[in-house]
Amino acid sequence: MKLDFPRYTERLGAVSIHAVQRIYELDSGKSKGFQSSHQTVRKFDYDEISNIMHDLAIVIPIKNEKLKLLEGVLSGIPNECLVIIVSNSSRGPVDRFAMETEAVRQLGRFMEKRMIIVHQQDPGLAEVFKKVGYDSILDSQGNIRSGKAEGMIIGMLAAKSYHKDYVGFIDSDNYVPGAVNEYVKIFAAGFGMSTTPYCNVRVSWVFKPKVRNNALQFSKWGRVSEITNKNLNALLATITGFETEVIKTGNAGEHALSMPLAECLHYTSGYSIETREFIGILEKFGGLVPSEYPQIVDKGVEVFQIETRNPHFHEDKGIEHLSEMLEASLATILGSKICPPDLKESLQDQLKHVTKKRIDYSKKYHMLEPINTIHLPEFEKGVREKANTFLRIGRLK
Repeated sequence: MKLDFPRYTERLGAVSIHAVQRIYELDSGKSKGFQSSHQTVRKFDYDEISNIMHDLAIVIPIKNEKLKLLEGVLSGIPNECLVIIVSNSSRGPVDRFAMETEAVRQLGRFMEKRMIIVHQQDPGLAEVFKKVGYDSILDSQGNIRSGKAEGMIIGMLAAKSYHKDYVGFIDSDNYVPGAVNEYVKIFAAGFGMSTTPYCNVRVSWVFKPKVRNNALQFSKWGRVSEITNKNLNALLATITGFETEVIKTGNAGEHALSMPLAECLHYTSGYSIETREFIGILEKFGGLVPSEYPQIVDKGVEVFQIETRNPHFHEDKGIEHLSEMLEASLATILGSKICPPDLKESLQDQLKHVTKKRIDYSKKYHMLEPINTIHLPEFEKGVREKANTFLRIGRLK
């Protein structure tokens, strides 16, 4: 892969947010000597990308998606990566999870890929979380909450159990396996460019095509992304005093974190998690409030935003889904301890326009504790003994 170095960086405390980077070649071959002679373009040959992917786990949250889409996503993930599928699909009247498991088993025979599949509502898994004291993922009935963020937490813990240095997230509703392959290589390239162990790589889609008037329209931004990015940039501007448009990936479903960074962030339930990661990084390491992680402040945190070459074709979930995403994203910014009063007022007006009413968002989006509070050996032992849906496929123990 060949891409440019960041052309501009917005800095806030220990956080460096790099402007969107452009890819010039998806496959730049194995020739050497390029990097030393070009100061504006970074080349990764296959071996360098492959070495990083060996340390990368890809988490795929899924809920009642078409099996053909899941198959396509799996086929696009490079073989070096550990794949972790966290399903929140229905178990009745038709057992969608059983169908997913059988499809993954069958594919595994041909792919020889290392894969894990687990159901989010596994009662044994909920019992394990209760035993290790990670109650923030559980509801009042003692079950695991039914949200995307909770599934991602399960995936992160599985990746950590297999000693992965990086964890990436890819949605299961992608129609183009080649785009999935590009996302994973973007993750690897971002981690390869980072100068710190604490890194977040976020995918910026070059286009999100829609069918209008019987023709494909290649839109640059979705409505939700545009509004979320505008408000995140407004937050930065009120802090620094200078307007900016550096943030372009506030709702990036396809993103990755280095494990040392992932394990110390708070997360929020539902569809707010991608925006919450941005807010969490700024809150903890932006220098506005004292940090409980001086070692991270010392090393710094880098956020990479890398634009794809493949357009993003995905399942259309409808207006209601988009409204839920927008509400969650705006409420996350509103609830931040670093959000200034004038921006809070603007966000409340925007939310009222979306929901047609005022809501106490401090109760709607549940805060999930950092996963570094979990004693991992005890968690691993509990999963092996009690989580009946936790299945390993391929060369995994």
